[in-house]
Amino acid sequence: MTSNNFNDLDDLKRAMADATPTPDAARKAEAMARSLEIFNRAQGSQDAARQTSETPKDRGFFRGAFDMLISRTTGALTATTALVGVGLLFLSPQGQEMLQGPPGVPEPITSAPPVTAPAQAEVDVADDSLVAAPMVVAEMADTDTEAELAPPAAPRPRAEVSVFSAAGDAALGGVDGTIVPLGGISQQGYGNSAAVAALPQGRRAPLVQDLAPAPAPLTEEFANADANPLQVVAEDPVSTFSIDVDTASYALLRSTLNRGQLPAPDAVRIEEMVNYFPYDYPAPTADDVSPFRPTVQVFQTPWNPDTQLLHIGIQGEMPAVEDRPPLNLVFLIDTSGSMNDPAKLPLLIQSFRLMLDRLNPDDEVAIVTYAGSAGVALEPTAASDTATISAALTALQAGGGTNGVGGLEEAYRLAAEMTDDGDVSRVLLATDGDFNVGINDPTALEDYIAEQRETGIYLSVLGFGRGNLQDDTMQALAQNGNGTAAYIDTLHEAQRVLVDQMAGALYPIADDLKVQVEFNPEVIAEYRLIGYETRALAREDFANDAVDAGDIGAGHSVTAIYEITPVGSPAVLVAPLRYAADDGAEDVPFSDELGFISLRWKEPGAEDSQLVDFPIARAVAEPGEDAQFAAAIAGFGQLLRGSDFLGDWDYADAIALANANRGADEFGYRTEAVQLMRLAESMAQ
Repeated sequence: MTSNNFNDLDDLKRAMADATPTPDAARKAEAMARSLEIFNRAQGSQDAARQTSETPKDRGFFRGAFDMLISRTTGALTATTALVGVGLLFLSPQGQEMLQGPPGVPEPITSAPPVTAPAQAEVDVADDSLVAAPMVVAEMADTDTEAELAPPAAPRPRAEVSVFSAAGDAALGGVDGTIVPLGGISQQGYGNSAAVAALPQGRRAPLVQDLAPAPAPLTEEFANADANPLQVVAEDPVSTFSIDVDTASYALLRSTLNRGQLPAPDAVRIEEMVNYFPYDYPAPTADDVSPFRPTVQVFQTPWNPDTQLLHIGIQGEMPAVEDRPPLNLVFLIDTSGSMNDPAKLPLLIQSFRLMLDRLNPDDEVAIVTYAGSAGVALEPTAASDTATISAALTALQAGGGTNGVGGLEEAYRLAAEMTDDGDVSRVLLATDGDFNVGINDPTALEDYIAEQRETGIYLSVLGFGRGNLQDDTMQALAQNGNGTAAYIDTLHEAQRVLVDQMAGALYPIADDLKVQVEFNPEVIAEYRLIGYETRALAREDFANDAVDAGDIGAGHSVTAIYEITPVGSPAVLVAPLRYAADDGAEDVPFSDELGFISLRWKEPGAEDSQLVDFPIARAVAEPGEDAQFAAAIAGFGQLLRGSDFLGDWDYADAIALANANRGADEFGYRTEAVQLMRLAESMAQ
C-alpha cells in the first residue's frame, strides 16, 4: 500500500470524525447489541442449523467481517474504504437511523401474489420484543403448489400467511392449523427469508392486511322480479306482456354453473333461457299479414298431470341477403379500467372481428370508445375495409373511469351522421355495465335512451366479464333502446350472437311486439305465465302505441309458455267464490275455445300499430320435440328459481325430458343444456 493511499485514508478519517458528533458510549453499546442480534437472525435459513463435527473458532464479528472484505476485493483501497463504510453504518447515529428506519413507518410489502392476513387486525408489541418489518416475498418456486393455489379460469388467490414474534414468546394458530410464533410472517409455499427491523417499544405492529388490504367483495346486479303468481280466470282473465328475444340470462347462468356455483335466483330469467335455443317453427308465407307467424300447442304439463301447457311460438321472416337494407353500425366500446380483464376487452375485440366478414360491402362501421371521456377511435369506414377496422380494434386499451353517457352521446351523434333514407342504424354497446361517471342511475339512463330511440337508431348491448357485471343496467339500456341484450363469455358465444344470429340481432322486422291472451273462464280455471316478469304490461297498454315493447329481428323466434288448469281439474288451487255470477245458461258460447290470442306490432319506424288475432282451440295434442324441449328448459329455470309449482319433479326429470327431445341439435346447444342440468343437479345435492 503506497503512502498516498494512506494519506487519502487519513484525510477520509479526519473528515468523518469532524462530521460525526461524539458518540454516547452507552447508546453505542446498546445499538451494537441490537444490531448484532438483528444481523444474526437475518442470516441463512430460518430453520435450525444442521449438526457438524467441526468446531468453529471464535474470531469475533469485526475480524470475520475484515477477512471477508479483504478476501473478496482485489484492491486494498477498496477493502479499506468498505470497512470504513461498515463502521459508519453500525457506529454512527446516521447509520443507526438507516438501520432502524423512520419510527413507526412500515415499508411496503412487495410480493409476487398478493397476500391476506389472519383475522386479527393488529398486535400489541410487548416491551423488549422485536417484530418483523415488511418483507420481500420471492416468487414461488414450486409450480405444483402454484397450480394448486391458482386453478385455471379463476382469479389467483392470496397466499396464506401466519404471524410470529421474533422473540418467540407468544404464538397464533397458522392458517393451516399450525401453531406459529407471533409477530413476523410465515408464508406457505414461499421463501421466508426477510430483513427484520425493530420498532420502538410500545408501538403497534401493522399486520399484512394493513399494508395490502383484500379487494372489495365482488358485486353483480341483476334485473328480475318475483315469479308470476297464479291467476284466477274468473277474476283476471287477461294476460299481457311484451316479447323478449334477449338471451343474456342463459349465458350468465351457464358461466356461473361452469364456475362451480348455482346462479342466484334473480339471475335466472326463464324466458331468456327458453329463447336461447333455435326452434323449427313454421315461417310466415306470402298469405300472412304479419312479418311473423304464431303457432300454438296445448299439451300435458310434464310436472303436473292435472294441468296443461299452452305453448306459443312466433317465427320471424328471414329476408334474402340481397334484400337487406344498408347497415350503419357504431361499435360503442367500454375501455374503462374495469374492462382490463382477459374475459372483457380482449374477448370483446376478438368477438367484433368475427362479424366483419358477414357485413355487406355497402355497410359502414365506426368505433367510439369511452372511459373517463369519450372519443372516436374510427371514423365511418366501409365494412369492406376490414384491415383498417381490425387495426382500430387492436389499438384499444383499458383504463380510467366509465363515462358511459358521454360515449352514448357520441355514438348516437355519429350514427345519425351516417344514416341515409332506408338505412338501418344501430349502436352496439359492449360493456361490463359498470357506469360510474356521469349518469349512473338506471332510471335516468332509461329516460335518456327513451329520448334517443325516437331518432330511429337502435341500441343493443353486449355484456362481458364477471365480478362487477351490472346486468340491470344492460337490460334497462337494451329494452329502452329498441334493441337486444346478450352476454358473451366465450368466443363460441360470440360466434352464435354476432355471426350465426347476426341478421336477427341487427335487422329488425317488427317493433313493439305485444302479446295478449284472454282465457275462457268456462274452460280454464287458473293460469300462470312462466317467465317474462320484467316484460309484464297492463291490460290497457296493449292498444296504447305510446307504450314501448320488445322488437323482433330477422329470423328470430320467440316462445312463451303458460301453465293452465282446466275447470274441474283436481289441480285447481283457488276455490270459487260463493257469490260468483252464474246465469244458468245451458249453451255456453265459445265452449270449444280455450282462449283468444292477440298480437300487436309496428313496422320498423312506423308510429301506428297493426293487429292480428285468432282463437285458441281447446284440443290437446301430442307435442313435438321443440315444444317438449322448451318445456324442459322452462322446468330447469323453475328449479333454479326454487318454484313451488313443480311438486316432486326434479333435475333428473328435466334431464330426461331434455335428453329425449334434443332433435338434430346442429350446433350442440341442447346437448350443452343437458350437461348444465347435470351440473346443477350435482351442486344442488
